[in-house]
Amino acid sequence: MEITGQKVIVVGGSSGMGLAVVRAAQARGAHVMMVGRTEEKLKQALETLETPERVTPITADITREEDVRALFEAVGPFDHLVVTAAGDLSYQPIKEVDPDKARRIVDSKLIGALLLAKHGSTSINSKGSITLTAGIAAQRPLPTGLVVAAVNGALFSLTYGLAIALAPVRVNVLSPGWVDTPVWDVIAGANTPTMFAQMAQRLPVGRVGRPEDIAHAALFLMENEFTTGTILPVDGGHRLV
Repeated sequence: MEITGQKVIVVGGSSGMGLAVVRAAQARGAHVMMVGRTEEKLKQALETLETPERVTPITADITREEDVRALFEAVGPFDHLVVTAAGDLSYQPIKEVDPDKARRIVDSKLIGALLLAKHGSTSINSKGSITLTAGIAAQRPLPTGLVVAAVNGALFSLTYGLAIALAPVRVNVLSPGWVDTPVWDVIAGANTPTMFAQMAQRLPVGRVGRPEDIAHAALFLMENEFTTGTILPVDGGHRLV
């Protein structure tokens, strides 16, 4: 399958990995619905695209079911859904875990994905696909990222279930390693360059990831008709070291 002429929804498409997916799908000839929580960020992202006329920005908060329902009512029939939204991440030592912050992580990454699958299932092409995004934290958690790790692991299991529940629609999950995106401003702040340099020395590929690496993998999962229920690591070998 090629996605030329198809309709692709990218949730979290206004920055980082999501924006790279928007660019890659657009380059393949797809019409892209770029979904984000803030209108201003969507507007700024649209201005960076070479052919913005083939991209439709849509504002929605995926933790709100009414927003998700309205999103799919506005889009109508579509072919592929890619969810890259990082969610409301917070990193805390176990002795300082704030239950409210933990719930926000669960809502924004796990419940959000569940709501997208629920309402997207009513209008997705039966030969289409849903691609979620988890991450290396499920297998290599940071000491302060226990809830993030748990949610990423839950997305693995959710993918298995959705691949059965929504068949023949294909459902897969990307598991990125360390990728140079704005989310690291939350995780490491000013220490990011040092941490990236140290990780690059550890990884078999000798560098941290780029958003384009994830976009390339997302295209594969959209276009390969024989891949479903799969966790696709795109981590530079991080899970091995």
